[in-house]
Amino acid sequence: MSTAKEEVEALLDKLPDNCSLEDIQYHLYVLEKVRNGLAAADTQGTLTQDEAEERLGRWLTK
Repeated sequence: MSTAKEEVEALLDKLPDNCSLEDIQYHLYVLEKVRNGLAAADTQGTLTQDEAEERLGRWLTK
């Protein structure tokens, strides 16, 4: 597993040279949210497609 510094370096390498600090902050925010989501999926489990559709069906109209 890579360190946080290595992940940031990899992210910066992927961004264009003319990106703003706001662009960098946004990408770091997204990276952290994805990492948190994957960790939650590992500890709390995930839903099947049918379970997700059933739960969302309560709020969505056809």
